[in-house]
Amino acid sequence: MNKTLQKRLRTIKQSALKLSNTGTDIKNKALVSVAGTLIENARIIIEQNNIDVRLAKKSNLSPSLIDRLVLTESRIKSMTDSVKQIAKLNDPTGEIISEWTTSNNLHIKKIRVPLGVICMIYESRPNVTIDSAALCLKSGNAVILRGGKESINTNRILSKLFTDAAYKAGIPEGTVLFIDTPDKKIVYELIKSDSYIDLIIPRGNEKMIRSIREKATVPVLSHGKGLCHTYIDEYANVEMAKKIAYNAKVQRPGVCNAMETLLIHKNIADKVLPELAAMYNKAGVKLKGCKKTFKSVPGIALAAERDWNTEYLDLILSVKIVDSLNEAIEHINKYGSGHSESIISESKTNIDRFAAVVDASGIFINSSTRLHGGGVFGLGSEIGISTQKLHARGTMGLKELTTTKYVVYGTGQIRE
Repeated sequence: MNKTLQKRLRTIKQSALKLSNTGTDIKNKALVSVAGTLIENARIIIEQNNIDVRLAKKSNLSPSLIDRLVLTESRIKSMTDSVKQIAKLNDPTGEIISEWTTSNNLHIKKIRVPLGVICMIYESRPNVTIDSAALCLKSGNAVILRGGKESINTNRILSKLFTDAAYKAGIPEGTVLFIDTPDKKIVYELIKSDSYIDLIIPRGNEKMIRSIREKATVPVLSHGKGLCHTYIDEYANVEMAKKIAYNAKVQRPGVCNAMETLLIHKNIADKVLPELAAMYNKAGVKLKGCKKTFKSVPGIALAAERDWNTEYLDLILSVKIVDSLNEAIEHINKYGSGHSESIISESKTNIDRFAAVVDASGIFINSSTRLHGGGVFGLGSEIGISTQKLHARGTMGLKELTTTKYVVYGTGQIRE
């Protein structure tokens, strides 16, 4: 590791200890100050973002990545609203999870504490810079921010505005480290820096995340791809089903909680699919279906095996007509990525079975997979949506950025 990076990592490790003992009032004051600073400097942020967007278009970046990259006034306001909401949430650090007294009169408390130093490695989405820094600050964690080259100018100004406001409000300096270089070699130095970093959270394409998980010596928590399904059951409300299935694909197709495969029970397909297909066609969605879909949607492209396993992140949708709830569940558990799965049904029996048997971090009943997120869940934002099972799964908010320690109170007890 180069000496400059090692020095910076040593500093953030020390700063993390200071932040872990910083009071809630100071953290909240800092977050409110950050929110105000972002609004005041919205014009400057958009100017820097426009530079990144122009360069991204010249580099032929995919439309979905460009959509994630773009910041508008409304998106900046959404970021600031998230920061304000995080400031209002209960501080998880120091929370007593449980306590008890043993037979030999030891009094034991299990207490929530910060993880330490969290390293975010992400692509395209500059809102991750603010969301991650805000969640880490409130939960008492220092954070390393390493965004992609496509958003370097936007991330640079966002991280400067964040740190200037936070440090001025009393947050220990050095608790936010922005890696101001697109050099990929640094990523592979960071993920092996287990002496300084406690957790790596990568957010980006599947290939990048797999490479990090294979080479890291630091623990890695990631969500992988978001191959999400919506199942329209035979007992679904037709109008509700069309509304939800349309939203899940079209509202913002380039994000991880957008639907990639639509499953429809054979007994309701003719009532839903023709009109829904027309709605998709008007929105520019390309449909790929199984052979059974040709009855309801003549001329539809035939789906190949690889389509059921593809996260399109685009206006493309795989459609399959199934014979039963069990077939839908089997399909989801075979091809799904464990991210977000939805069932549209009026049958409590079918809903309960779907919720119990489908293996995913988020099950959505009569609602869109697009709702899977920290802001919607009342968590302010999320630092990621984990499809792993350790140590957190699903939307990761403040509590998911903590671990625990035992504090044991004795009166002279020893081990016999």
